[in-house]
Amino acid sequence: MHNVVISGTGLYTPANSISNEELVQSFNTYVAQFNADNADAIASGQIEALTESSAAFIEKASGIKSRFVMDKDGILDPQRMAPRLPERSNDEWSVLCQMAIGAAEQALQRAGKTAADIDGVIVACSNLQRAYPAIAIEVQEALGIQGFGFDMNVACSSATFGIQTAANSVKLGQARAILMVNPEVCTGHLNFRDRDSHFIFGDAATAVIIERADLATSRHQFDIVSTKLLTKFSNNIRNNFGFLNRTAEEGIGARDKLFVQEGRKVFKEVCPMVAELIAEHLQENQLNVSDVKRFWLHQANLSMNHLIVKKLLGRDATEQEAPVILDTYANTSSAGSVIAFHKNQDDLPAGSLAVLSSFGAGYSIGSVLLRKL
Repeated sequence: MHNVVISGTGLYTPANSISNEELVQSFNTYVAQFNADNADAIASGQIEALTESSAAFIEKASGIKSRFVMDKDGILDPQRMAPRLPERSNDEWSVLCQMAIGAAEQALQRAGKTAADIDGVIVACSNLQRAYPAIAIEVQEALGIQGFGFDMNVACSSATFGIQTAANSVKLGQARAILMVNPEVCTGHLNFRDRDSHFIFGDAATAVIIERADLATSRHQFDIVSTKLLTKFSNNIRNNFGFLNRTAEEGIGARDKLFVQEGRKVFKEVCPMVAELIAEHLQENQLNVSDVKRFWLHQANLSMNHLIVKKLLGRDATEQEAPVILDTYANTSSAGSVIAFHKNQDDLPAGSLAVLSSFGAGYSIGSVLLRKL
């Protein structure tokens, strides 16, 4: 059995950003047109008029101010309201592969590794671009990595589940090092015509190098002290899009073929579950919550993160204790907690204990205890 460390992280950020104000302008233009086109039906009570949104509402509801996206024009076009990402030929790298490569190259550089040092690739994300071949095998080919690759999907918890999967392989001697990447084009499954959720997601990709401690040379090492996972079935966050949709014509184009959630139920049910799991995880490792210097939490909703850490600490956390990237990146699903980790790790002194945690659809929750070396 080998000791395992995270020796490098990487981040790919799309070039385009959309502010709340820009998003609201597009949404409200759509609302005005919808209400005008359906004025008679609205007046007779057959359908309800749509309600406009506002930048202030979005920030109050989520803490989000802007988001990075792979395509801006298609999202802001009131006649389309979806990203425009043309199909690529089978001879070109896919969109997810392109994003993964950008994050992976940075992670390899920080880890002081090359493709020759990596024995496996795991692509862990919420929405895979295709069924097969695996995106991970494509990333493997693009980077020139020998060994194996596979995809996995545990929605917003995919990164922490991917870290445990990679760590176990390295610990058992099945690989010297594994590249775990989280390419998320979340805007592709978002209904930009839904007032309650049109602002939630952004796009990004993250990467993590997990390797044997005795082979690691990076200045950015974190010992993986322990990992803990939990799943509990819930329909409160769901996306029913899949290849079997074509066999049931009555459901094609229905609202549930994009992201849907019962936000208030998710907030009420998930927050205590996450706090309880992290507390149990620390206790199982004879560690106290007061020992934790930093919480890198899933970046879905600012109030959720505040409540989770308050339940753990018994007080409000400082910005240094629980860094936020949600304001500029929005919810990037599995990538969010890793973005917070990537951007807020270098200032920690050696010996610092930290928690990386993600949570989301499933329900699924992952906790990774890390100690900076």
